[in-house]
Amino acid sequence: MFTRKLTSLLAAAAVAAALGACSQPASSSTPTAGSEGSATITSSTKLTVVTHDSFALPDELKAKFAKESGLDVTYVAPGDGGALVNQLILTKDAPMGDVVFGIDNSFSGRAVDEGIITDYDSPALPATSKQFDTPDLTPIDFGDVCLNADSQWFAKEGIAVPTTLEDLVKPEYKDLLVVTNPASSSPGLSFLLATISAKGDDGYLDYWGQLVDNGVKVVQGWSDAYYTEFSGADGKGPRPLVVSYATSPAYTVTEDGSESTTVALLGTCFRQVEYAGVIAGAQNQKGAQEFIDFLLSEDVQSSIPETMYMYPVTDVALPAQWEKFAPLSEQSLTIEPDEISAGRDRWTKDWTAKVIG
Repeated sequence: MFTRKLTSLLAAAAVAAALGACSQPASSSTPTAGSEGSATITSSTKLTVVTHDSFALPDELKAKFAKESGLDVTYVAPGDGGALVNQLILTKDAPMGDVVFGIDNSFSGRAVDEGIITDYDSPALPATSKQFDTPDLTPIDFGDVCLNADSQWFAKEGIAVPTTLEDLVKPEYKDLLVVTNPASSSPGLSFLLATISAKGDDGYLDYWGQLVDNGVKVVQGWSDAYYTEFSGADGKGPRPLVVSYATSPAYTVTEDGSESTTVALLGTCFRQVEYAGVIAGAQNQKGAQEFIDFLLSEDVQSSIPETMYMYPVTDVALPAQWEKFAPLSEQSLTIEPDEISAGRDRWTKDWTAKVIG
């Protein structure tokens, strides 16, 4: 899950400069035979993995990859999924790493269009996962971004839990919703896309105007929304409705395991897919490919539900509580990636003018 700060291009450039210390040193790589025809790929004893700041591969799996690959691995996390793509674009003339994880389908088109990714078809990706495939990038996990409600808060107040986007603009839900900024948060962008899918290009801004009139609060990232503003995570925030994931209620289950204190509103969901890719100009393309293959291994895929709260793209066992508390939406809202790529900047700009001012 994700969080990052909204910045201007100058501020983002400053962040990129600050991250320079984490970037790889001058290349000591040597050409080696590639996996695609007679092409050559670079290799090195070092590997820099660039991720969003909610990447949570267990330490024992990080150690396993380092041992099996023989690589000196460094992990760099410049921010949320959107910040991640922005930083890779800003540093594409001097890449900040070799392999990236955490570009999602709301930003994948931009990443490809900007030429920051080198195509790699992982042999570890099963045919059953090709449904998530996109040019140049390898799918690693997926899930539904949905509104979550604090069930206990609504029961205590005697107010029905909302079920639809239309419910959110009703007077009884005034000042109850916190969302994340689509310019600075990939879940926030996913929720914006959900409203565009539901209301259309000519109606989503009017809908957001109604949300503003009904007291919606906007914060920069998911962590701020879920753990600070939301009442249902640690029970400390003032707002019982938040943008999160369909899987989140599996992690607010009571001690006896009989129920969850939160519920996902499955009629408000947008399907999100997260990808990994070899960074264009990487000093260690060979190691980058090995890392992507590792992310598709049974050990890593099995860890994803418990560590990153997403569904794995391969057929591995899921936590026992997920069937009851973390079902995927059967009516996820979607927009085609090429349409997202064409409209994202305009949608975000117009949303900012309408909601932030």
